[in-house]
Amino acid sequence: MEVIIEIPNGEVLDGHIPQSKMKLLQAWVELHQDELIADWDLTVSGRNPTKLIH
Repeated sequence: MEVIIEIPNGEVLDGHIPQSKMKLLQAWVELHQDELIADWDLTVSGRNPTKLIH
């Protein structure tokens, strides 16, 4: 299963995962939102994002 979500609001853009997994994903995104946004900024500027391990 795969899902693509928008950060920071968590809106599902494509795909589907079970609701229980979605709740875990949304909680993880909320905890790591700053890191995810920083990595996105690196990516769009042509640099490699950092690896998130949590």
